[in-house]
Amino acid sequence: MDWEIVIGLETHVQLSTASKIFSDSSTAFGAEPNTQANAVDMALPGALPVFNRAVAEKAVMFGLAVGAQINQTSVFARKNYFYPDLPKNYQISQFDQPILEGGEIVFSLEDHTHRIPLTRAHLEEDAGKSLHENFTGPHGESSSGIDLNRAGTPLLEIVSEPDMRSAAQAAAFARTLHGLVVWLGICDGNMQEGSFRVDANVSVRPKGETTLGTRCELKNINSFRFLERAINYEAQRQIDVLETGGTIVQETRLYDADLDETRSMRTKEDADDYRYFSDPDLLPLVLSDAMIDDIRANMPELPAEKRQYFKEKLDLTDYDAQQLTAQRATTDYFEATLAALGGKEPKLIANWILTDLAAVLNRAEQSIDESPIRPEQLAGLIRRIADNTISNNMARKVFTAMWEGEEEGDPDRIIEKRGYKQISDSGAIETMVDEAIAANPKIVEQYHAGRDRAFNSLVGQVMKAAKGQANPRQVAEILRSKLDS
Repeated sequence: MDWEIVIGLETHVQLSTASKIFSDSSTAFGAEPNTQANAVDMALPGALPVFNRAVAEKAVMFGLAVGAQINQTSVFARKNYFYPDLPKNYQISQFDQPILEGGEIVFSLEDHTHRIPLTRAHLEEDAGKSLHENFTGPHGESSSGIDLNRAGTPLLEIVSEPDMRSAAQAAAFARTLHGLVVWLGICDGNMQEGSFRVDANVSVRPKGETTLGTRCELKNINSFRFLERAINYEAQRQIDVLETGGTIVQETRLYDADLDETRSMRTKEDADDYRYFSDPDLLPLVLSDAMIDDIRANMPELPAEKRQYFKEKLDLTDYDAQQLTAQRATTDYFEATLAALGGKEPKLIANWILTDLAAVLNRAEQSIDESPIRPEQLAGLIRRIADNTISNNMARKVFTAMWEGEEEGDPDRIIEKRGYKQISDSGAIETMVDEAIAANPKIVEQYHAGRDRAFNSLVGQVMKAAKGQANPRQVAEILRSKLDS
């Protein structure tokens, strides 16, 4: 039987506010356990929540970016469940009146544009964290602990429609969403610290069916690669169960990256199980027209708008435009390099950023904003390629020296020190061409016999004599002129 995978994603985006959603405790990562939890976070008797306006502002920014309906009145509700790291025994969230509804995430995958609709995005507080590994009690016994530093951290939970049909599509959606929230500055996007967490609802059904199958939720996956692998494994697991006469149990499952498998955690709850009701301690959240208009007026240019500009005004390919706008830091680096070159050589800049620079950053496990080569330094290197001071081959040697910090990364000083200036003197090149022709009569005969490789061989002989510093275009032109005369 042919099966179809049905995927919807729920993404928890930690909003980058200095304090929590309902208290003034810090949201900074890495503090000692329970040093950033006050009376509100710990649910001490009499402590009441006070809403953080900055949380709503960041949610509205996201809504404007994805074309969502911004509900000017939304309501906080209590989501009731019992877990050790939830001090109130309920989580303050939004249910039937969220701050955002609708919108879409648009991305390209395998030369196709995909538009995945969003169901909603709602505000809620994070829970604390249970500590199980390498944790000992007061007498050295193996134990578990509770860290409430994360309790009350503001989250925007973004829920997609179940409109994705492959793990690759889901991963591309998640990458695009991640890039957007970081671009907007509403989230730092650090997946290892839990700032961006993705849950995947996965089900399968026979192709042609319209009824959804029983879904399983894959919880808190912290990388896009693992998201894709987890979905593929879970879909195949469900297919195997159904094809052997079994039934799928609705449950929450954990993905084990070491074993590349999913495992059952607990039975999956439905909304009714949480007994939602409006929180009596919080008034409805009301957004004014003036507030929304002010946020709209101060929105940054969005990735889609940048892509369009790069393609139409800078004549970049769709692929280059997509890659350069995948992360805000990459866009900023590209534009800073372009500005340093007076708006010239956009294609050459894109090539160097997306190939040579991307490769060394990947090997070093660094982001582009950590690059030791600054935009103005890369611009200096590209300037010397464009004016034929150095060849592309020599440029790569200069680039390596810049990366290693030689001459403080100054390309002109490196070129001068190493004697890399390209030989563009036509008389000098002509002499080397004559010598190569005289020294290789058999290869010359092969060229006249119509063998193209012979020409390339002679070019190589000239470049060898010039120690790689001759202008290859001039070499080719002079050599062909000599051979054909």
